[in-house]
Amino acid sequence: MRPEADPVETEASTMETPAAPADAFLARIAQHCGQAFEGRIIDNTPPRGEDPPAEDAFEGRRLVMHVRECSEGELKVPFHVGDNHSRTWILTRTNGGLRLKHDHRVEDGSDDPLTMYGGESDRPGTEVRQEFPVDQESIDMFNEQGLEVSVTNTWAMEIEPGDRFLYELSRPSGRMFKVEFDLTTPVDTPPTPWGYE
Repeated sequence: MRPEADPVETEASTMETPAAPADAFLARIAQHCGQAFEGRIIDNTPPRGEDPPAEDAFEGRRLVMHVRECSEGELKVPFHVGDNHSRTWILTRTNGGLRLKHDHRVEDGSDDPLTMYGGESDRPGTEVRQEFPVDQESIDMFNEQGLEVSVTNTWAMEIEPGDRFLYELSRPSGRMFKVEFDLTTPVDTPPTPWGYE
């Protein structure tokens, strides 16, 4: 006669393990794969004690994100700024969480001198928000390019499916840059980002 299974064990074995926050976060963005959305700047605060730059690369330009490529463990999301199609955010699942890299290209498709910088999540985050403190590779790159101001960067993203997506850059100096995208109204697919097919 077979012994009866332990009811606690049986119940546990039938319960689904909840997805890690990083997986749930990627899945929320991937729900919009193939779609593009228009954004607007909601914060563009310069560092404390500094005036805004005379010419800003983002102000007054049409901002569009396109969830273009979705594979297991990786998303590629071009960020179009007016007629500039040089930027693509690459989100990759790692053993520890998520990695964000900024793939920058010049118009002929070759790498920009400053490309593939970013950071890795150093805490689990949530399915809504993930933060990416600058990594050492990027710090070295910024120092080599004379961009010491960027060595304290932290990027963040938020996703509320069907509602909004947020991209954020912050620094301890008080610098804050946020672009919010309206996920309720898809827009026409933008051109292919530079360097992609």
